[in-house]
Amino acid sequence: MFDIREKPNLVESALLISACFRREDLGEAREMLEELKDLVSTLSIGIAEAVTVHVRDMSPRYLTGSGKAKELMDHAKALGCDAIIFDNELSPGQQRAWEEESGLCVIDRQEVILDIFNLRARTREARLQVALARMEYSMPRLTRMWAHLDRQRGAGGGGAGGAARGEGELQLEIDRRLANKRIEKLKADLIEVRKQRDTQRKERSRVPVPHGAIVGYTNAGKSSLLNLLTKSDVLAENKLFATLDTSTRRMEMPDGQQILLTDTVGFVRKLPHDLVQSFRATLEEANLADFLIHVVDASHESAEIFLQTTTEVLKELGAGDKKTILVFNKIDLVSDPARIQELQHRHPDAIMMSVKDGTGLDELLHRVHEMVFDRVVRLDLRLPMHRLDLLALAHQEGKVLHEDYEADAAVVQCVVPKRLVSRFTPFAV
Repeated sequence: MFDIREKPNLVESALLISACFRREDLGEAREMLEELKDLVSTLSIGIAEAVTVHVRDMSPRYLTGSGKAKELMDHAKALGCDAIIFDNELSPGQQRAWEEESGLCVIDRQEVILDIFNLRARTREARLQVALARMEYSMPRLTRMWAHLDRQRGAGGGGAGGAARGEGELQLEIDRRLANKRIEKLKADLIEVRKQRDTQRKERSRVPVPHGAIVGYTNAGKSSLLNLLTKSDVLAENKLFATLDTSTRRMEMPDGQQILLTDTVGFVRKLPHDLVQSFRATLEEANLADFLIHVVDASHESAEIFLQTTTEVLKELGAGDKKTILVFNKIDLVSDPARIQELQHRHPDAIMMSVKDGTGLDELLHRVHEMVFDRVVRLDLRLPMHRLDLLALAHQEGKVLHEDYEADAAVVQCVVPKRLVSRFTPFAV
């Protein structure tokens, strides 16, 4: 059965290349190359060198010109590399041409991200989503796996059987059928998993608790923020794509209101379209949430680009118009005060925060309260003893601020969801 080669286990040293086609884009190309370094390092692949090349004459066969391609191949071999990794997207034909002529493993940014996702997926849904994206990516590249068989011809004769077509072609067709069956099976399995997720969402909606989703660029501190707000222990690491599986936790506001917060998968520039589609069910948490908390790494020089990238993906998902709290995290890592002032000037409604030391937490809680304040009501109640079931309901669905008991009644001060007010109104003081 065909599958993508496990490149992280095969590659030890790589030459990284970013091809730029306009000189005015060289700065952005170098910046993207730095991000590619982080992605490749996440796979524990050594980086021999990273180069940005300006391409004047693009060749459909190589992406770069043929002379520049030969030069880069020779340079990779001289460095002792066993792989060349492009920041650009390579067509199957270009990838095959580079591999055949260099004798090295050649992959692009999209395949690097797919390999990272494959390493990080934990839940069944995430593993299915990654497997589907990898299979769809691999389908047009099947021919390179069997190129050595394409030259083998079967016995002569005028028949139209497999032997007449040649062993290589037959093997390729078999693998295509197997790959298509595998893709169909993955899609069917994902439909079942998504049905289960929809059932869980319906269960949550029966008790309409406000729901927020934490979104942002990868490694912005989303999982750490979820842990801080909900006092949970979701995996939070200083790694790209540490979170691939959504985690939903319950948070209690100071007024007693219960809120659900969901940590979502991080975004990245040039996120493969197939991967966005495969993870659409997971990313739908952002679309279904009542509000978003958009976290940006303030310490990164590309913070504005990260903000724009996430905003564009949210628009693609249909969540561009959601009520959003913008949070610039990691301000404890920003040494220049002018940098904070500049971000505050550009985004006056944003919260400057450090999840690590708690700076900005009170302001964030206040803003979250503003998002959902109309969901609760504060009441003073006098509950007869035969209606202490309402006291239990107040404890369960809201927050009891004070309770005292008299001979024939319980005197209660509480905060309850607005949807339940009618049940308490007859006993309001």
